[in-house]
Amino acid sequence: MKIMIIGATGMTGTALVAEAVSNDLQVVANARNSQKLTELQAKFPEIETLTKDAFALKAADFNDVDVVIDAFATAPEHAYLHVDLATKLIALFRNSEKRLGFILGAGSLYTDQSKQRLAYDDIKADPTTKSWRAVPENQLYELEFLQNVKNVNWFGVSPGLNFIPGQTAAEVLQGTDYLLFNDQQVSETTAHTMAHVVIQELLQPHHFQTRFTVING
Repeated sequence: MKIMIIGATGMTGTALVAEAVSNDLQVVANARNSQKLTELQAKFPEIETLTKDAFALKAADFNDVDVVIDAFATAPEHAYLHVDLATKLIALFRNSEKRLGFILGAGSLYTDQSKQRLAYDDIKADPTTKSWRAVPENQLYELEFLQNVKNVNWFGVSPGLNFIPGQTAAEVLQGTDYLLFNDQQVSETTAHTMAHVVIQELLQPHHFQTRFTVING
């Protein structure tokens, strides 16, 4: 299996590259910063690299790729690009057999069993989040867009409230549309836990045209 990771030099992307390589998958690492890609390839010599802005990618760039993982990240002032990139990728792969995976946010997860309140509602209500809340807001819009896509083989994964660097957890908890907490009442996902679950989903698919969530146990 050959996968392209968009945003391969970021926190999640780097963890995805490491996990994919450890599972003997072929990897095309995409980012726009050539120096960061060179550094990444120095750590993982077996990967291919593609230095290109995600929005400049063409259908031909994906010809020999089986799966595309969107691990794109951006600053809050450009958070709308999460939606824009998702729409671009979906448009490229309408009625295609290729699989698309999207790293989403926690803001779209429900905090109550009645599905009346989202994590983003709590984020928005907190005045201290103003500087960065555009990211979970637009990742919510991204999921809402994806949920109406019926002719592309996509899946999405949301982390817990805290998405941080770190290795794969000894215990991993998975869910569907509700914000998860572990036994310590912590909702946290490390990058390598996310990467591990995403790569396992590629190797043994269970989620089709839906989003699921994962946290450290």
